[in-house]
Amino acid sequence: MRARLALTALLLSLPALAQPTVRILVQSSPLAGFQYYGGKILWDEMREGDRLALIREPDNPHDPLAIRVEWRGEKLGYLPRAENGDVARAMDRGTPVSGRIGRLVEHPNPWKRLRVDVLVGL
Repeated sequence: MRARLALTALLLSLPALAQPTVRILVQSSPLAGFQYYGGKILWDEMREGDRLALIREPDNPHDPLAIRVEWRGEKLGYLPRAENGDVARAMDRGTPVSGRIGRLVEHPNPWKRLRVDVLVGL
């Protein structure tokens, strides 16, 4: 686990390249706020592997490292506060970071319904 965290930190610290040709999965997180945004309405349309937009919100009053997650322009929620720091700093440095739906599970706990895969371009 320590080795994976070190590799994640290393990959997220790399400088941005013009056109990433390889993307590496560096994080898989639950989606925070699923129950408050568009996830319930869009559930039947979403598929594992679908692209997610990760959008920095440095002016977010609740979390200066906030990263909003959108699917086809619809807000689904956020990367969890406990897991967004490295990704936010990488985005702020211009590192090409992208997201995809890693897993969809019908579950009564909204934190277990959607996994966000975070990828970094090399």
